[in-house]
Amino acid sequence: QVQLVESGGGLVQAGGSLRLSCAASGGTFSRYTMAWFRGAPGKEREFVGAVSRSGDVTRYADSVKGRFTISRDNNRNTMALQMASLKPEDTAVYYCAATWRPIVAVSRAWNDYGYWGQGTQVTVSS
Repeated sequence: QVQLVESGGGLVQAGGSLRLSCAASGGTFSRYTMAWFRGAPGKEREFVGAVSRSGDVTRYADSVKGRFTISRDNNRNTMALQMASLKPEDTAVYYCAATWRPIVAVSRAWNDYGYWGQGTQVTVSS
């Protein structure tokens, strides 16, 4: 069973950039479709983007398309979220998630993913 730990959150001004990382352990990382979600604690999590097991397919929410980029390194068991042109509405806790299912078989719903990190706070000031 995979364990996920996010890092890289912080405070940034609107228009700035930030890079989040997700480190995985305890499982075969390349067997998991990976994703980023965001939300407020205790509220439903919003899909940000996902990357296929091999890293060759990515999907993004319309709200972040063209500004955020997801990548993964299966040799280092890590996934990254590069965020640019940040807006105050991007403020949230960002969560790393994983599922056994291939990317073509998962929706953008949070409950399609069975493994979660603890989250990292991103705050964008105006």
